[in-house]
Amino acid sequence: MGKTKNTKFKRPPFSPDGLAATPVKQAVEEESEDEDCPAAELLDKLQSPSADVREYACASISRVVQQSQTIPGFLQRDAVRKIGPLLLDRSLAVRETAAGALRNLSACGGPEVCEDMVRQDVLTSLSALLRECCAGFDLTSSPALKGQKHKVEDVANEAVNLLWNLCESSSTAVLVFNKSGLLDVLLHCLQRHPQNMELAISAAHCLHTVTEENSELVRSVNAGVFGILDNILSSTHTSMEYTLLRTLAAGSLWNLKSSLSSAQQSQTLTALAATLSHSLILDAGALIPELWHAEVVRLSKETTSATESDHTDDRPAEMEEDVRDEKMNGRKPNGQMSKTKSDISDLLPRDRLELREAKALLSAQQTSLEIIVNMCCSDEPSDDEWEEMSSSDESEMCADGMSDTNSSLFSPLCLSAELHTILLNHSIPQQVLKKAEFPSAMALELCSKNPFWKCLLKKMYRVQCRALTCLHNILSSMDTESLGGASGLQAVALHLSSLVFSSAEVLKDEEFLEAVTSALRSLLQIMATKNIPQCMSPHQLMSFCEVATSCELVSVRVNALAILGITGSSLAKEKNTEDTLRLIGNALLNVATKDTNLVVCGEALDALFDVFADGDEAEKAGKNINLLSSLKALQPGFRAKLRKEGKGKYSPDQLCVLDNIRINLKRFIGYLENLQKK
Repeated sequence: MGKTKNTKFKRPPFSPDGLAATPVKQAVEEESEDEDCPAAELLDKLQSPSADVREYACASISRVVQQSQTIPGFLQRDAVRKIGPLLLDRSLAVRETAAGALRNLSACGGPEVCEDMVRQDVLTSLSALLRECCAGFDLTSSPALKGQKHKVEDVANEAVNLLWNLCESSSTAVLVFNKSGLLDVLLHCLQRHPQNMELAISAAHCLHTVTEENSELVRSVNAGVFGILDNILSSTHTSMEYTLLRTLAAGSLWNLKSSLSSAQQSQTLTALAATLSHSLILDAGALIPELWHAEVVRLSKETTSATESDHTDDRPAEMEEDVRDEKMNGRKPNGQMSKTKSDISDLLPRDRLELREAKALLSAQQTSLEIIVNMCCSDEPSDDEWEEMSSSDESEMCADGMSDTNSSLFSPLCLSAELHTILLNHSIPQQVLKKAEFPSAMALELCSKNPFWKCLLKKMYRVQCRALTCLHNILSSMDTESLGGASGLQAVALHLSSLVFSSAEVLKDEEFLEAVTSALRSLLQIMATKNIPQCMSPHQLMSFCEVATSCELVSVRVNALAILGITGSSLAKEKNTEDTLRLIGNALLNVATKDTNLVVCGEALDALFDVFADGDEAEKAGKNINLLSSLKALQPGFRAKLRKEGKGKYSPDQLCVLDNIRINLKRFIGYLENLQKK
């Protein structure tokens, strides 16, 4: 143990803010029997001969399903089969709101609902709708259709977002995507960026998703696909939305790179790094306040109309009332989300131009960091790395190797020399370090005061979280000087440790804690390898690890214990460190004895082996904390727990590691007994 595997970024199943992330099947079963449930009435209105009523019903469903507890009521009444045909309704407005209703249902219902929608063949109607929309893009010469062009693109945008949701949550949807030849449809939408950036960005997001680990699609791409993506990368528009579009195109190119020749790959990697660097070099901490002030100035100059001409709207009166409510909440009139993947707060009014730019900037930087995370890892370790993972003992139990999702058991996988050079040439490591310090206090303060801009708060923290994960992956492959030298690494280590105490909310964010502890673990390991002195005081170290070891997430506790082990093994080589080693030893013994998870106990024991393996200071500290007697006392319990719980609670790979620790514990006790006899 004590070695880390580089993280590969996997987008988690989307869960809109404020909505339950639990599967719909776990929702309240009584929903279908609730007299106040609007599902039955709204679904009946879908059959109305009036297009206005059908549109109203779809728009209402789109809004209602944002409360996830209502979703079972709709599903039990066969909502997908009833809404699906309306994707091809003769009314464009009904098509748009029907696609929006299914889009929100897929987003708020989660992966389970997406799989159900695919099983109910919603993709057949959706594919037909998208093809009709793409055909409609080109019918711009007819004066009769001129006013409808934007409406067709609005329908396409809702449809593409629905496709994105389905493909992100359902592998079956991706297979259907491949077989239906929907790549051409996405590329057609992507090329609309001069006319409709919102549609192009939605298509780029979807393309980025469907190209990930899709070998069937990779084999089918041709030069035309790369030409479209290369043209986007070479665009010179400076808006934040274009920055996001270029970043998403870069992500798709990275996913498709295996279709390129070696020479083409080298050229493409350089273009990718330049695109990602351009995105990350932008100072969001300064740009967000600038955009906020620009919006204030613009809105102050605009005159507000005395009344809105809603009286000419021929929709039902009930729908007018709903639309007004949605406008007050900053939503589009059909109640649909601008982006379904993570935030209900992504519902941005189209007149909030500066806010849309700020959101695009943060999305671009988050995506850039996610791409770099995946650049800096490999799916499989090399033969040498398998050997490095083997325990130092002669146990042959784990000849097949190990993998584990909770404890980090792999040595870092290095970048290729070429990619390493390309990233260095574009200052990617320095930019990642900078983003790990983000967000800025000024940007946070401004956004927290404005109800519209408040939606950016989580996005700013998400960028920082991705930067920390990225930092964890690149540390092992970069030389010390490219990361700021010894003093730079020490400063980063202090900053990372301080992040845990930055706010009470941080302690509740498991994803952030995992990212920061993983990054700090990797950083301290690199510093120890290069004999760079540790920079945290004993108080800081113990406070940090006390917080981390109390986290419910196993990987955070494991990282904290590894940090104690790394720090302790370095201190054991120095003089006058007995007191600190005693603190570390007691903390590790406490976890090894009391933690209910065997993986965590194993990491604590492994850290004890590292800290007290050698050195006069370690020997004195070990005697003072009665290390030998403590290990003897916990040994029978560890073995018994491993026999009793092992096969039921832990994977074969985890059991392999734990059995190695059992063997090493026996040997370490023997080593301490020999020391005592001297």
